[in-house]
Amino acid sequence: MNQVEIKFSKDEAVVLFEFLSRFIEENKLQINDNAETNVLWNLQCKLEKVLVEPFQENYKEIVEAAQNYLRDKE
Repeated sequence: MNQVEIKFSKDEAVVLFEFLSRFIEENKLQINDNAETNVLWNLQCKLEKVLVEPFQENYKEIVEAAQNYLRDKE
């Protein structure tokens, strides 16, 4: 299994945890504070640094395959 490691500051982790917890509890994605926007931007930037897939021609197929794999694991 391929793994990706991303590091967060403690503050980023706390804000991201709260954002995700709220989503799970309310089943609604909503930004309540600019800090949440910033941590999501930071997450995207960190993912861009460790992933090559978004820059490949067949990216849509890669996403679809990943979604199918993860959906079927439930």
